[in-house]
Amino acid sequence: MAKRSSVSSAREELVQMTSKDIRNRKWTKAEIEAVRRMSAAQAAGEDLPEEEYEDIPRLTAEQLASMVRLRDVRRKQAVSVRLDPEVLNWLKSKGEGHLTRINDILTNLMEAERRGSKTASSR
Repeated sequence: MAKRSSVSSAREELVQMTSKDIRNRKWTKAEIEAVRRMSAAQAAGEDLPEEEYEDIPRLTAEQLASMVRLRDVRRKQAVSVRLDPEVLNWLKSKGEGHLTRINDILTNLMEAERRGSKTASSR
């Protein structure tokens, strides 16, 4: 007689998720902390050996292009901004999240400017 596997040991089916699904998912504090620990370990060169990655499929060019950088969750402040209609239409044409996109664009500009001023001050 064949041995039946219990429900608790049955393999779960794989679920395909898009980057949008991941961005919109509510992450638990434990998950966020685990990702931060793994990121810190990887930055410190404590990465897994290559054979540990054999079962993980490579990301496609489309997946890589749609990835976004996760930022620390910070409380945001509400402001009112007047934009040219063509700027707003361009932002909205990129899909949902045009207000977040404005914040990301300004954050990237701010960080680039700070890096530039550090480089200029070290000369």
